[in-house]
Amino acid sequence: MRVLITGGCGFVGANLVARLAADERTQIRVFDNESLGKREHLGSVPVEFICGDLRDRTALDAALADVDVVVHLAADTRVIDSIAEPRFNFEVNAVGSLNLLEAMRARGVVRLVNASTGGAIIGKAEGPVNEKMAPAPLSPYGASKLCVEGYCSAYAESYGLKPVSLRFSNIFGPRSFHKGSVVAAFFKRILRGEPLVVYGDGTQVRDYLFVADLSEGIVKSINCDVVGSIQLGSGAPTTLNVLLDHIKQVVAPHKVKVQFDDFRAGEIHSTYCDIAKARAQLGFDPSTPLLQGLAATWSWFLDQRRAAESP
Repeated sequence: MRVLITGGCGFVGANLVARLAADERTQIRVFDNESLGKREHLGSVPVEFICGDLRDRTALDAALADVDVVVHLAADTRVIDSIAEPRFNFEVNAVGSLNLLEAMRARGVVRLVNASTGGAIIGKAEGPVNEKMAPAPLSPYGASKLCVEGYCSAYAESYGLKPVSLRFSNIFGPRSFHKGSVVAAFFKRILRGEPLVVYGDGTQVRDYLFVADLSEGIVKSINCDVVGSIQLGSGAPTTLNVLLDHIKQVVAPHKVKVQFDDFRAGEIHSTYCDIAKARAQLGFDPSTPLLQGLAATWSWFLDQRRAAESP
């Protein structure tokens, strides 16, 4: 199988590449503009690398030559930045994804595993979030991802493509040093001896999924014909205060100081997902407890610091 991964140098992409490379029958091509993730983040894993941008239709067309499946991870994923720069977010996520769908249609590639988002699309809603809920995005980021899901549905009906949109929850794990998501951001601040900044009172709820479990869900999606939108998460609601308690436990004896600031506009207070559809249609079964995943992630961060400090 020949798999193209857009955004393959990023956090999720690098973990997925390592997972797919375990099967010698899979040929991996990575398409990334290296704005965040870098080619070296893939290590020695044998991949074909193409430096390119989603907004460049010619580069996308070349990347799709002889491809069987596309895993679409490339995106501008920062909620707060999307509020500050909504046009840039739209051009990367919506226009870039439309470029990809058009290039796939021209090349005759039908299978797409599209990285979407759960909470940012649904907006304010009583949890757990599920695929039947009416979307109501609170940020341009959420709106752009909903737009992409809409085009995936249209291209399935109009052109015979087979896209599945996986609505990721809060993903954490190794290879996330360049990420600004909460676990990675907290670990980096702890290593620098800085306080952890919490926007709100810590009661906000999220669904934290370890990246190895997410990678298994993506692999299962590659190897089936399921279409539509599917929530991928742990299925467990976790408050930020509980996350902080777990983090304090795994980073000991490092000291953890917490600074509380005001809530930020555009961010959802509480969201977690119902993964019943993922279990039924994909056989998705996340198995990594939060504390275990945090410990593995912290260990990776410590290894990175030691490597950086070694002569």
